[in-house]
Amino acid sequence: MVASSQRIAGARNALRLVSTKGMDRETWLRLRKHGIGSSDAAAAVGLNPYQSMLELWLIKTGRDAELPKVDPNDETSPMYWGTLLEPIVAEHYTKHSGHRVRRINAVLQHPDPDKNWMLANIDREIMGASDVQLLECKTAGEFGSRLWKDGVPEYVQCQVQHQLAVTGKQAADVCVLICGQEIRVYRIERDEDLIGNLIELERQFWRYVETDTPPPTDGSDSAARALQCLYPRDNSTTLDCSEDEALSGDFNELLDLRDQISSLSDRESKLKQRIQSAMGEASRAVFSQGSISWKRSKDSTGLDVTKLLTDQPELQQAYPLIKPGSRRFIVNAA
Repeated sequence: MVASSQRIAGARNALRLVSTKGMDRETWLRLRKHGIGSSDAAAAVGLNPYQSMLELWLIKTGRDAELPKVDPNDETSPMYWGTLLEPIVAEHYTKHSGHRVRRINAVLQHPDPDKNWMLANIDREIMGASDVQLLECKTAGEFGSRLWKDGVPEYVQCQVQHQLAVTGKQAADVCVLICGQEIRVYRIERDEDLIGNLIELERQFWRYVETDTPPPTDGSDSAARALQCLYPRDNSTTLDCSEDEALSGDFNELLDLRDQISSLSDRESKLKQRIQSAMGEASRAVFSQGSISWKRSKDSTGLDVTKLLTDQPELQQAYPLIKPGSRRFIVNAA
């Protein structure tokens, strides 16, 4: 795939790497592995609450085959609704601001040769406005809306500053639909200091990709998934870490933390049970700092698989279910 020197109308610097008009999702995903896109920017610098650097590295190095994939047609997925509602958000932005917008059906590339790994997909270009040039459309459900209570979340700011870096533009509007009923518009101005730091941190991540070196973990669920994917099986060997001061320190701290967690868990159970005893048959308890609900859930109907297989053992052979094993992390104190 060869980049052309064609520049998109209104953009000072961005190169048009390839047209995305009519491009299927699989081809688009493969293309994204050739650089850091704007939606990758926050993960690449460790600021994405949903994706770790390690998980992004697996994707960029082609090791993501065993990672859970989001089904773009899954109607329970935020991505599905985000894609479906993007044109509606853009339309309401025009209604709210008076600015006309248009699609940019291309993957953009930074024109500097030493930054050609910086790619960007732009939701919309804003037409005829002197003070703002790009539009980023977002949707946020009940959970995601919490990240917007103080304005544009940090990971979205990284995404937009990356777009401004690639395109050379000066400002972007972020239009977000909150819980399907409230439109908010935020202006993000180009920040040269932030862009400079962002580029250097992204460059460090891209070196991990180019040198095939896993980046550090961050303690997130995303990093845990990535580790299971990266090292799915053990080889029955033993790694002697007794002389490794750093890892020995980590192990000792892990033992101390587990003792503290166990102690806190016991204390939590005692406090919970004291409140439950005081509540008795009450459904709710109110305190000056909040409240507690203790209600019986509705009865549900399930399948007694054990009894079914006892009565009809041939079903086990007719409908086998193989559950792939996973590595268990077990800590044993000396």
